Amino acid sequence: MEVAPTPESVQQPVLVIMGVSGSGKSTVAGILAGQLGWDLEEGDDLHPAENVEKMAAGIPLTDDDRWPWLDTIASWIIEHTMAGIPGIITCSALKKIYRDRLREKNVVFVHLSGSKEQIGRRLTARMDHYMPASLLDSQIATLEPPGPDENTIVVDVGRTPAEEAAEVVSRLGLAPASGSSALGHPHPGRSSAPAQSGDLAAS
Repeated sequence: MEVAPTPESVQQPVLVIMGVSGSGKSTVAGILAGQLGWDLEEGDDLHPAENVEKMAAGIPLTDDDRWPWLDTIASWIIEHTMAGIPGIITCSALKKIYRDRLREKNVVFVHLSGSKEQIGRRLTARMDHYMPASLLDSQIATLEPPGPDENTIVVDVGRTPAEEAAEVVSRLGLAPASGSSALGHPHPGRSSAPAQSGDLAAS
């Protein structure tokens, strides 16, 4: 059965792919961006060097460490929502107060949720990330699962990332960007939203 296209008058959302480290945020976000032709930003790439050094050393970040990083992510989100451009950004968004910092109209949080054992296996298998597996306990302890009053869908991990991404598309009724071949953004990882005054242009 052919699905009717989303009316042009309905703005597609900005997705915040959230969850603890190792839940598969980057992989699922990449698949979604490729299928939809939407802008993609890796939230971890926006951490200041001091945060990266702390995490690599196994030192949990404090709220004071996170606020500047969250503000940078919020700026990316606002650029897109104000321009009416859909996008996908990854961010752990572990606490409600963090999500409140990112909450805007047309923003949907996609929580990739799984057991400690499932996520621990994924995290241990990763060799290209500065977050050591030893910080998983700290992240799980910090996590405040989104409540029913938050604009969130919960996607259970444990299947293939492609299946998880397909669930997101189906549940939210997402549509490829206008003119997209659905094979990927012409400039992967680059924002097509106009930068706001005083902000650094996304690269």
